Amino acid sequence: MTSDNPVAYERAGNIARITLRRPPVNALSLEVIRAVVAALRRAANDPEARVVVLASAIAKRFSAGLDLDILLGKSGAEIREFLQSLYIDLYDAQYGLGKPSIAAVGGAARGGGMTMAVSCDVVLAAESATFGYPEIDVGVIPAIHYAHLPRIVGRHRAFELLFTGRVFTAAEARELGVVNRVVADAELDTEVIKLAAQFAGKSAAVLRMGRAAFMRQIDLDYRRSIASAVDDFCNVATSDEAQEGLRAFVEKRAPKW
Repeated sequence: MTSDNPVAYERAGNIARITLRRPPVNALSLEVIRAVVAALRRAANDPEARVVVLASAIAKRFSAGLDLDILLGKSGAEIREFLQSLYIDLYDAQYGLGKPSIAAVGGAARGGGMTMAVSCDVVLAAESATFGYPEIDVGVIPAIHYAHLPRIVGRHRAFELLFTGRVFTAAEARELGVVNRVVADAELDTEVIKLAAQFAGKSAAVLRMGRAAFMRQIDLDYRRSIASAVDDFCNVATSDEAQEGLRAFVEKRAPKW
């Protein structure tokens, strides 16, 4: 496992697997996001792939979120380039995938890691998995989650999660509707494969057309919402307060707001 190849693509039968493998915590760099998007597009164009699984090769970690090097001391244009990939390109790749996608969350998912997980159609989590939106604690905002989380969990519960930054368990994520199902840690991969096999057993043509119809119905103004989220994030991330919060996190000290 090496950061030289932080995202692996492989297909076993009709299941394509995209695996994050950037030690130690699968921090999301521009390279990683672009590799995930490329893998999704590869799966979309693979006639033998009927289901796509997004997983992590790192024990107890799905993704810790954004690589802070993307934000520290960067211009708005540089940050925008990254967010174009994470928010827009990832969404577009999932939207046009043409087959079901399953996130297998076997460990901690935070910030941008949450973005990666919930971009999928279905999210399965191990019992020990944890979730959270810690951006507020370092002076930035999880802008894309403002667009979708209230629709899933309701306005008031979304506000609490997004503005406290607290960690929550897989069980709570299931109760909130953020994940579909929670399974024993040792059974996560087995359950993901079982679900993938159920999807793969359907008509590929009907799944493709049905999923396209489903995506059109749920999209509404979501595409426009995530476009504005890019602006919102850039405006905050380039502020003096955000840069102080990020430096404090790196230096392991309390921020001086």
